This record gives sequence, C-alpha cells and structure tokens, in this order.
Amino acid sequence: QVQLVESGGALVQPGGSLRLSCAASGFTASLWRMSWYRQVPGKGREFVAAVSSPDSGDDTEYADSVKGRFTIFRDNAKNAVNLQMDNLKPEDTAVYLCYAPAMVTWGQGTQVTVAS
Repeated sequence: QVQLVESGGALVQPGGSLRLSCAASGFTASLWRMSWYRQVPGKGREFVAAVSSPDSGDDTEYADSVKGRFTIFRDNAKNAVNLQMDNLKPEDTAVYLCYAPAMVTWGQGTQVTVAS
C-alpha cells in the first residue's frame, strides 16, 4: 500500500526554522519526483517545492515565495523527502502536504504555524 506520512510541523516564531519529513511506504521514493504543497483554509493547494526523479537529475524547484529560505532534499536511507524551512514568516502558516505524482498519492499533512 502506497502511503505518505508527514511530520515535523509545529508552532514557531517568525525568523525560526523547522524541518518537515515525508516518510514514504509501498514504493521507493528515491526513484520518483516528490513534491511539497501547502494549504490554508479557504484556499487551494499551493506548490512549495519539488525534487525531480534521478533520471531528470534530482533537480529542485521552488515557489518564488520560498526560494532562498526552503530546501527540499532526499533522505534515501529513510525512504523520505524532507523540507528544511528557514527564516519562517507568518505567511508560511499552513498545512504542509507531501505529494508523489507518479503514485497520485497525498499525505495527510502537518500543521506549521508561524507566530509570535
């Protein structure tokens, strides 16, 4: 069974950092493109970051709003994809979801709240 489970969300002050993790099961995440999205109530899901498949060079992509602050990277030993988030801003507050396009599978999400 293909499954994605996110973890690492928390309440953090502006300027702080968090690392989110997306643990995959039922498939080998290192072989596929993996993405992070985020969603706030009343709005659609917003693309945050992605890492392409090894065939495409493991290239990374970022939304303009997070470029230079967020880093997506693989942890192949744990069959996971992480999102390092630095210099967090209140507008980063959202539920962060992991997505495996090839598997058409979403995780359940983890809440990130940035507030004083």
